[in-house]
Amino acid sequence: MNTKVFERSFQNSKHNQSQVFHREIEVANTKKKSLQLVEAGRTPEEATFNLSTYLSQRQGLVEEALERSITVVYPEKIYEAMRYSLLAGGKRLRPILCLASCELSGGTVDMAMPTACALEMVHTMSLIHDDLPAMDNDDYRRGKLTNHKVYGEDIAILAGDGLLAYAFEFIVVQTKGVPAEHLLQVVAKLSHAVAATGLVGGQVVDLESEGLKNISLETLNFIHAHKTGALLETSVVTGGLLTGADEEILQRLSRYACNIGLAFQIIDDVLDITATAEQLGKSAGKDLQAQKATYPSLLGIQESKNQAKKLIEEAKAELAPFGEKAIPLMAIADYITDRTH
Repeated sequence: MNTKVFERSFQNSKHNQSQVFHREIEVANTKKKSLQLVEAGRTPEEATFNLSTYLSQRQGLVEEALERSITVVYPEKIYEAMRYSLLAGGKRLRPILCLASCELSGGTVDMAMPTACALEMVHTMSLIHDDLPAMDNDDYRRGKLTNHKVYGEDIAILAGDGLLAYAFEFIVVQTKGVPAEHLLQVVAKLSHAVAATGLVGGQVVDLESEGLKNISLETLNFIHAHKTGALLETSVVTGGLLTGADEEILQRLSRYACNIGLAFQIIDDVLDITATAEQLGKSAGKDLQAQKATYPSLLGIQESKNQAKKLIEEAKAELAPFGEKAIPLMAIADYITDRTH
Protein backbone atom coordinates (compact mmCIF):
# COMPACT_ATOMS: atom_id res chain seq x y z
CA MET A 1 0.00 0.00 0.00
CA ASN A 2 1.46 3.38 -0.98
CA THR A 3 1.88 6.59 0.99
CA LYS A 4 -1.08 8.40 -0.60
CA VAL A 5 -3.49 5.65 0.37
CA PHE A 6 -2.28 5.80 3.96
CA GLU A 7 -2.55 9.57 4.16
CA ARG A 8 -6.04 9.62 2.67
CA SER A 9 -7.21 6.93 5.08
CA PHE A 10 -5.86 8.67 8.15
CA GLN A 11 -7.14 12.10 7.16
CA ASN A 12 -10.63 10.82 6.40
CA SER A 13 -10.80 9.28 9.87
CA LYS A 14 -10.09 12.63 11.55
CA HIS A 15 -11.27 15.53 9.41
CA ASN A 16 -13.45 16.39 6.47
CA GLN A 17 -11.94 17.39 3.14
CA SER A 18 -12.00 21.12 3.84
CA GLN A 19 -10.29 20.78 7.20
CA VAL A 20 -7.60 18.57 5.72
CA PHE A 21 -6.91 21.08 2.93
CA HIS A 22 -6.45 23.96 5.35
CA ARG A 23 -4.37 21.86 7.73
CA GLU A 24 -1.97 20.86 4.98
CA ILE A 25 -1.44 24.52 4.13
CA GLU A 26 -0.85 25.33 7.80
CA VAL A 27 1.58 22.43 8.22
CA ALA A 28 3.55 23.50 5.16
CA ASN A 29 3.79 27.07 6.43
CA THR A 30 4.77 26.17 9.98
CA LYS A 31 7.02 23.14 9.54
CA LYS A 32 10.04 25.26 8.69
CA LYS A 33 9.39 27.49 11.68
CA SER A 34 9.09 24.42 13.90
CA LEU A 35 12.44 23.06 12.79
CA GLN A 36 14.12 26.45 13.12
CA LEU A 37 12.81 26.76 16.65
CA VAL A 38 14.53 23.56 17.72
CA GLU A 39 17.66 23.61 15.58
CA ALA A 40 18.60 27.25 14.94
CA GLY A 41 18.69 30.57 16.72
CA ARG A 42 17.98 28.89 20.03
CA THR A 43 17.67 30.64 23.38
CA PRO A 44 19.92 29.43 26.23
CA GLU A 45 16.98 27.42 27.56
CA GLU A 46 16.47 25.69 24.21
CA ALA A 47 20.17 25.05 23.72
CA THR A 48 20.53 23.38 27.12
CA PHE A 49 17.31 21.30 27.01
CA ASN A 50 18.09 17.63 27.55
CA LEU A 51 15.20 15.26 26.96
CA SER A 52 16.78 12.38 28.83
CA THR A 53 17.22 14.53 31.94
CA TYR A 54 13.73 15.98 31.56
CA LEU A 55 12.08 12.57 31.27
CA SER A 56 14.10 11.19 34.17
CA GLN A 57 13.17 14.09 36.44
CA ARG A 58 9.49 13.99 35.53
CA GLN A 59 9.38 10.23 35.79
CA GLY A 60 10.82 10.51 39.28
CA LEU A 61 8.13 12.99 40.30
CA VAL A 62 5.41 10.75 38.90
CA GLU A 63 6.83 7.66 40.61
CA GLU A 64 6.87 9.45 43.97
CA ALA A 65 3.26 10.58 43.53
CA LEU A 66 2.10 7.11 42.46
CA GLU A 67 3.88 5.52 45.43
CA ARG A 68 1.86 7.77 47.76
CA SER A 69 -1.41 7.36 45.89
CA ILE A 70 -2.38 3.90 47.16
CA THR A 71 -1.69 2.43 50.59
CA VAL A 72 -2.27 -1.17 51.60
CA VAL A 73 -5.22 -1.67 53.97
CA TYR A 74 -7.74 -4.45 54.47
CA PRO A 75 -8.39 -6.45 52.30
CA GLU A 76 -4.69 -6.33 51.61
CA LYS A 77 -4.59 -8.54 48.52
CA ILE A 78 -6.51 -6.18 46.27
CA TYR A 79 -4.42 -3.14 47.23
CA GLU A 80 -1.23 -5.14 46.79
CA ALA A 81 -2.40 -6.26 43.34
CA MET A 82 -3.24 -2.68 42.36
CA ARG A 83 0.15 -1.44 43.53
CA TYR A 84 1.97 -4.36 41.89
CA SER A 85 1.03 -3.24 38.39
CA LEU A 86 0.81 0.49 39.03
CA LEU A 87 4.35 0.60 40.43
CA ALA A 88 5.87 -1.87 37.96
CA GLY A 89 7.76 0.85 36.10
CA GLY A 90 7.26 1.89 32.51
CA LYS A 91 7.92 5.07 30.58
CA ARG A 92 5.17 7.08 32.35
CA LEU A 93 4.64 8.81 29.02
CA ARG A 94 0.98 9.68 29.60
CA PRO A 95 1.44 11.47 32.92
CA ILE A 96 4.52 13.27 31.60
CA LEU A 97 2.54 14.49 28.59
CA CYS A 98 -0.15 15.80 30.92
CA LEU A 99 2.39 17.69 33.04
CA ALA A 100 4.07 19.16 29.96
CA SER A 101 0.85 20.33 28.32
CA CYS A 102 -0.36 21.87 31.57
CA GLU A 103 2.84 23.89 31.87
CA LEU A 104 2.64 24.91 28.21
CA SER A 105 -0.88 26.19 28.93
CA GLY A 106 0.26 28.26 31.90
CA GLY A 107 -0.30 25.75 34.70
CA THR A 108 1.99 23.99 37.15
CA VAL A 109 3.19 20.45 37.84
CA ASP A 110 1.41 20.44 41.21
CA MET A 111 -2.01 21.24 39.77
CA ALA A 112 -1.63 18.56 37.08
CA MET A 113 -0.08 15.74 39.13
CA PRO A 114 -3.35 14.16 40.38
CA THR A 115 -4.66 13.98 36.82
CA ALA A 116 -1.30 12.65 35.64
CA CYS A 117 -1.48 9.86 38.24
CA ALA A 118 -5.08 9.10 37.32
CA LEU A 119 -4.06 8.71 33.68
CA GLU A 120 -1.43 6.17 34.69
CA MET A 121 -3.99 4.31 36.82
CA VAL A 122 -6.33 4.06 33.85
CA HIS A 123 -3.49 3.02 31.56
CA THR A 124 -2.39 0.36 34.05
CA MET A 125 -5.96 -0.94 34.25
CA SER A 126 -5.97 -1.32 30.48
CA LEU A 127 -2.70 -3.27 30.60
CA ILE A 128 -3.92 -5.61 33.34
CA HIS A 129 -7.09 -6.40 31.42
CA ASP A 130 -5.32 -6.55 28.05
CA ASP A 131 -2.95 -9.22 29.36
CA LEU A 132 -5.76 -11.53 30.53
CA PRO A 133 -6.20 -14.93 28.83
CA ALA A 134 -9.52 -13.78 27.36
CA MET A 135 -7.77 -10.83 25.70
CA ASP A 136 -4.10 -10.85 24.59
CA ASN A 137 -3.08 -13.66 26.98
CA ASP A 138 0.38 -12.37 27.89
CA ASP A 139 2.66 -13.59 30.67
CA TYR A 140 4.95 -10.58 30.98
CA ARG A 141 4.50 -6.83 31.17
CA ARG A 142 7.17 -4.22 31.87
CA GLY A 143 9.63 -7.06 32.44
CA LYS A 144 7.54 -8.65 35.20
CA LEU A 145 4.95 -11.39 35.40
CA THR A 146 1.54 -10.03 34.48
CA ASN A 147 -0.95 -9.37 37.25
CA HIS A 148 -3.07 -12.47 36.67
CA LYS A 149 0.05 -14.66 36.74
CA VAL A 150 0.80 -13.42 40.24
CA TYR A 151 -2.65 -12.90 41.78
CA GLY A 152 -4.95 -14.97 39.59
CA GLU A 153 -7.45 -13.86 36.97
CA ASP A 154 -10.17 -12.99 39.47
CA ILE A 155 -8.02 -10.58 41.49
CA ALA A 156 -6.44 -9.14 38.32
CA ILE A 157 -9.85 -8.21 36.94
CA LEU A 158 -10.79 -6.59 40.24
CA ALA A 159 -7.44 -4.79 40.50
CA GLY A 160 -8.09 -3.21 37.12
CA ASP A 161 -11.61 -2.27 38.15
CA GLY A 162 -10.29 -0.76 41.37
CA LEU A 163 -7.71 1.37 39.57
CA LEU A 164 -10.26 2.64 37.04
CA ALA A 165 -12.74 3.75 39.67
CA TYR A 166 -10.11 5.21 41.98
CA ALA A 167 -8.63 7.30 39.16
CA PHE A 168 -11.68 9.57 39.02
CA GLU A 169 -11.84 9.95 42.79
CA PHE A 170 -8.14 10.80 42.85
CA ILE A 171 -8.59 13.65 40.36
CA VAL A 172 -11.49 15.22 42.25
CA VAL A 173 -10.16 14.80 45.79
CA GLN A 174 -6.46 15.45 45.29
CA THR A 175 -6.44 18.34 42.79
CA LYS A 176 -5.97 21.71 44.48
CA GLY A 177 -6.44 25.23 43.14
CA VAL A 178 -8.39 24.23 40.04
CA PRO A 179 -12.00 25.40 39.49
CA ALA A 180 -14.62 22.67 39.75
CA GLU A 181 -15.83 23.30 36.21
CA HIS A 182 -12.35 22.52 34.90
CA LEU A 183 -12.23 19.28 36.88
CA LEU A 184 -15.61 18.30 35.45
CA GLN A 185 -14.20 18.79 31.96
CA VAL A 186 -11.21 16.62 32.82
CA VAL A 187 -13.42 13.85 34.24
CA ALA A 188 -15.71 13.96 31.20
CA LYS A 189 -12.75 13.86 28.81
CA LEU A 190 -11.14 10.91 30.57
CA SER A 191 -14.45 9.02 30.80
CA HIS A 192 -15.01 9.44 27.07
CA ALA A 193 -11.50 8.19 26.30
CA VAL A 194 -11.95 4.99 28.32
CA ALA A 195 -15.55 4.08 27.43
CA ALA A 196 -16.92 2.36 24.33
CA THR A 197 -16.31 5.70 22.61
CA GLY A 198 -12.58 5.22 23.14
CA LEU A 199 -10.36 2.50 24.57
CA VAL A 200 -13.07 -0.12 25.06
CA GLY A 201 -14.45 0.37 21.57
CA GLY A 202 -11.00 0.05 20.03
CA GLN A 203 -10.33 -3.12 22.00
CA VAL A 204 -13.60 -4.68 20.81
CA VAL A 205 -12.80 -4.07 17.13
CA ASP A 206 -9.25 -5.33 17.73
CA LEU A 207 -10.54 -8.61 19.20
CA GLU A 208 -13.07 -9.05 16.41
CA SER A 209 -10.37 -8.46 13.80
CA GLU A 210 -7.96 -11.15 15.00
CA GLY A 211 -7.29 -13.76 12.34
CA LEU A 212 -9.14 -11.90 9.61
CA LYS A 213 -7.16 -11.41 6.41
CA ASN A 214 -9.07 -8.51 4.88
CA ILE A 215 -8.63 -5.81 7.53
CA SER A 216 -8.52 -2.40 5.88
CA LEU A 217 -6.30 0.48 6.79
CA GLU A 218 -9.41 2.40 7.86
CA THR A 219 -10.27 -0.32 10.36
CA LEU A 220 -6.71 -0.46 11.66
CA ASN A 221 -6.71 3.32 12.10
CA PHE A 222 -10.01 3.09 14.00
CA ILE A 223 -8.63 0.43 16.33
CA HIS A 224 -5.55 2.39 17.28
CA ALA A 225 -7.14 5.85 17.31
CA HIS A 226 -9.42 4.44 20.01
CA LYS A 227 -7.46 1.70 21.77
CA THR A 228 -4.20 3.65 22.08
CA GLY A 229 -4.73 7.14 20.71
CA ALA A 230 -7.74 8.18 22.77
CA LEU A 231 -5.93 7.98 26.10
CA LEU A 232 -2.79 9.62 24.71
CA GLU A 233 -4.85 12.47 23.30
CA THR A 234 -6.64 12.82 26.64
CA SER A 235 -3.31 12.90 28.45
CA VAL A 236 -2.29 15.96 26.46
CA VAL A 237 -5.63 17.77 26.35
CA THR A 238 -6.45 17.39 30.04
CA GLY A 239 -3.30 19.33 30.86
CA GLY A 240 -4.80 22.24 28.97
CA LEU A 241 -8.28 21.77 30.42
CA LEU A 242 -6.93 22.11 33.94
CA THR A 243 -5.75 25.64 33.14
CA GLY A 244 -8.90 26.70 31.32
CA ALA A 245 -7.02 26.96 28.02
CA ASP A 246 -8.98 28.42 25.12
CA GLU A 247 -10.35 26.37 22.22
CA GLU A 248 -7.50 27.20 19.84
CA ILE A 249 -4.91 25.88 22.28
CA LEU A 250 -6.97 22.78 23.02
CA GLN A 251 -7.39 22.05 19.31
CA ARG A 252 -3.65 22.37 18.68
CA LEU A 253 -2.91 20.09 21.61
CA SER A 254 -5.47 17.60 20.35
CA ARG A 255 -4.07 17.52 16.80
CA TYR A 256 -0.53 17.18 18.16
CA ALA A 257 -1.65 14.28 20.35
CA CYS A 258 -3.62 12.48 17.62
CA ASN A 259 -0.55 12.52 15.41
CA ILE A 260 1.88 11.29 18.06
CA GLY A 261 -0.68 8.70 19.17
CA LEU A 262 -0.84 7.09 15.74
CA ALA A 263 2.93 7.39 15.32
CA PHE A 264 3.36 5.70 18.71
CA GLN A 265 1.25 2.73 17.61
CA ILE A 266 3.00 2.43 14.26
CA ILE A 267 6.37 2.24 16.01
CA ASP A 268 4.92 -0.25 18.51
CA ASP A 269 3.94 -2.47 15.60
CA VAL A 270 7.42 -2.16 14.10
CA LEU A 271 9.12 -2.92 17.41
CA ASP A 272 6.95 -6.02 17.88
CA ILE A 273 8.78 -7.37 14.82
CA THR A 274 12.27 -5.90 15.22
CA ALA A 275 12.86 -5.76 18.99
CA THR A 276 13.54 -8.56 21.48
CA ALA A 277 11.42 -9.53 24.45
CA GLU A 278 14.19 -8.20 26.72
CA GLN A 279 14.06 -4.80 25.02
CA LEU A 280 10.27 -4.62 25.08
CA GLY A 281 9.75 -5.96 28.60
CA LYS A 282 6.98 -8.17 27.20
CA SER A 283 6.61 -10.98 24.69
CA ALA A 284 7.78 -10.08 21.19
CA GLY A 285 6.07 -11.22 18.01
CA LYS A 286 2.64 -11.49 19.66
CA ASP A 287 0.87 -9.65 16.84
CA LEU A 288 2.16 -12.09 14.24
CA GLN A 289 1.22 -15.09 16.36
CA ALA A 290 -2.30 -13.73 16.86
CA GLN A 291 -2.58 -12.96 13.14
CA LYS A 292 -3.35 -9.33 13.86
CA ALA A 293 -3.37 -6.67 11.19
CA THR A 294 -0.55 -4.22 11.82
CA TYR A 295 0.93 -1.26 10.01
CA PRO A 296 4.00 -3.25 8.88
CA SER A 297 1.75 -6.04 7.58
CA LEU A 298 -0.16 -3.52 5.45
CA LEU A 299 2.57 -1.02 4.59
CA GLY A 300 5.88 -2.76 5.19
CA ILE A 301 8.41 -1.83 7.87
CA GLN A 302 10.18 1.02 6.05
CA GLU A 303 6.98 2.68 4.84
CA SER A 304 5.56 2.39 8.36
CA LYS A 305 8.61 4.20 9.70
CA ASN A 306 8.21 6.87 7.01
CA GLN A 307 4.59 7.44 7.95
CA ALA A 308 5.44 7.68 11.65
CA LYS A 309 8.10 10.28 10.87
CA LYS A 310 5.65 12.34 8.81
CA LEU A 311 3.08 12.25 11.60
CA ILE A 312 5.68 13.49 14.08
CA GLU A 313 6.61 16.38 11.80
CA GLU A 314 2.95 17.38 11.57
CA ALA A 315 2.57 17.08 15.35
CA LYS A 316 5.52 19.38 15.97
CA ALA A 317 4.22 21.92 13.45
CA GLU A 318 1.07 22.28 15.57
CA LEU A 319 3.19 23.50 18.48
CA ALA A 320 5.35 26.02 16.63
CA PRO A 321 3.25 29.04 17.70
CA PHE A 322 3.96 28.29 21.38
CA GLY A 323 7.69 28.99 21.05
CA GLU A 324 10.07 27.67 23.67
CA LYS A 325 7.21 26.57 25.94
CA ALA A 326 6.63 23.71 23.47
CA ILE A 327 10.19 22.36 23.55
CA PRO A 328 9.42 19.43 25.91
CA LEU A 329 6.41 18.28 23.89
CA MET A 330 8.34 18.61 20.63
CA ALA A 331 11.22 16.59 22.03
CA ILE A 332 8.82 13.91 23.29
CA ALA A 333 7.37 13.68 19.79
CA ASP A 334 10.83 12.92 18.39
CA TYR A 335 11.41 10.39 21.16
CA ILE A 336 8.36 8.39 20.04
CA THR A 337 9.94 7.47 16.71
CA ASP A 338 13.47 7.11 18.10
CA ARG A 339 12.64 4.75 20.97
CA THR A 340 13.70 1.10 21.06
CA HIS A 341 11.00 -0.20 23.41
